[in-house]
This record gives sequence, structure tokens and C-alpha cells, in this order.
Amino acid sequence: MKYFSFSNGDKMPALGLGTWKSAKREVYKAVREAITIGYRHFDCAFIYGNEAEIGQAFADAIQNGEVTREELWITSKLWNNRHRKEDIQGAIEITLRDLQLDYLDLYLIHWPIVLRNDIDYPQNGEHLVSLNEVSLTETWIGMIDLQTKGLTKHIGVSNFSIKKIKQITDDTGVCPEVLQLELHPFLQQKAILNFANENNIFLTGYCPLGSADRPASRISVGEPKLFENQTIISIASEIGCSPAQVMLAWAVCRGTSVIPKSVNPQRLAENLAAADIELNTAQLAAMGDLDKHYRYIKGDFWCLAGSDYTVANLWDE
Repeated sequence: MKYFSFSNGDKMPALGLGTWKSAKREVYKAVREAITIGYRHFDCAFIYGNEAEIGQAFADAIQNGEVTREELWITSKLWNNRHRKEDIQGAIEITLRDLQLDYLDLYLIHWPIVLRNDIDYPQNGEHLVSLNEVSLTETWIGMIDLQTKGLTKHIGVSNFSIKKIKQITDDTGVCPEVLQLELHPFLQQKAILNFANENNIFLTGYCPLGSADRPASRISVGEPKLFENQTIISIASEIGCSPAQVMLAWAVCRGTSVIPKSVNPQRLAENLAAADIELNTAQLAAMGDLDKHYRYIKGDFWCLAGSDYTVANLWDE
């Protein structure tokens, strides 16, 4: 397993287990199995609704001597309805209680979107709060406070553009340590990767396999399918692995961490093994040619009439 080393010596495994859409009564068994076969990096979030079950899996694994807390890298995320500075500590305390932890390794701002406190998912523009009212800088100051208090060792952001990262860094003097965003061969985000490398920010990719199991409302008719791409299929044949393993190996080889989802024991093992697959220069070049700048998670579900959120100002493209 490759690792990404932080300035304080902490190390984040390059490949972890994503837990979005992992159903209750399934996620406990998946996390226990993942720990057994060697996973040490787990990506969670309050809004996924399964942190209590994941926390029980952590607690049982630690109690049974399968792993120590110090060996685990556990990430969670601040949801959009807790962006006000006074709400942020309460949010992480709920996550820590559910995960049965004293601290997180990494806490992220989930989206650069603000919702009313009583809203989990917006149905109209009135449910959204302008960034002019609750700024990303206010939220980032709250995140810095959590790190200072030891509730999380590291802080970062998710779904932020270069512009937004520069804004909160310029305003506070503190740069995010990690940026989580959609990354796969059809959305390679090369400009952001270069920016991250220049600013000592680690990238973590979600949807690394195209997220075919995402809600039907977020699937576009005729969208490109990673698993049908002939370049990926050909490389998989060359090195004797699956197309999924090629995509995960590519992510790690280019210097990003990756968090594929699965509750299937065989897939869990295959995904973990992908972190140790090396692609050669020609294979990496061929993968680099696949970029379509195609988003599977477009973010348009935040851009509701009556709010000032648009797809353009969400991604700043």
C-alpha cells in the first residue's frame, strides 16, 4: 500500500473504502471484512446516515484486537446545514459519538453549499442560503477551530474549485490539507492536480469507477461508460486484472488517493489489491488521453430557482 505523508508525520493510505450508499445492515459487515483483509482508510460522512453502524464496526474490531485506533485513517464530512461557525463543533461531536471516536483523522467541508439548519436536502431555492450570508471563510474558520481543539487531526474540503480554495486560504492563512472531488479517467482534473501538487494539498477521488449505482435522477441518458472503454479493457487484459483495478491503479499511480465503494467481499479484496498494481509509462499515457471533462455528479441538484447557486459558480468553470 502506498501512503501520503502529512507534515506532522501522519500517513493516509492511498486506497480506502467509501461508504456512500452502503446500506444499513450491510455496512457493518463490509467494514469488518475490510479491516480483516487490510483496509485502514475509511471515508464517511454524516449525511450518509450510516455512521453509527460504521462506528460499531470500528469499536468491535478494536475491542477484538483486529486493529488499533492509531492504525486507522477515518475521514468524515460537515454537512451543508451546519456551515455557520456556531454549528460546526456540534456537528463533529455527533459524528464522533456515532463513530465511537475521540478524534477524526480528517474532517472535510462536504460541499461549498449552505442550507438552512432545518433542511437536509433542498427542494426549492428558499432552502438554500447564499454564500454572501454564510461565507466559506466563516465555515473554514470553524474547521480550523476544530483542528486546534484536537477534534480532528487534519482538515480539508470537498467539491471546491481552485478559486474557492484560494479564497479561504487567503482569508485565513490556512490551506486545506486535502481536497476530495470527482476523479476518474473521464474527469482527470489535471489543472486542479497541478495546483494541489504546488500547494501541498492531497487529492482524494470519489466516483473512481463512474458511480453507476448513484440515484437514477443523477444519471444522464447516453452518458459515457468507463467499463465499456476499450483502452481500459485492453490495459486490463495486458496486465491480467479487471478494468476496475486498472482505474484504481491509475488513480494511485498519478499521486491521488481513491475511495471505491463496495460491500462485496470479493470486490473489496480486488479493489484493495489495485493499490499495488503498477502501470507503465505507455499505459499511463493511454489513460491520460481518455479525459472528457465529464462529470457524473454534476451538482445541478443544488442549483434551484430562487437561489444564487449555478453550475457555473459551483465549479467556477
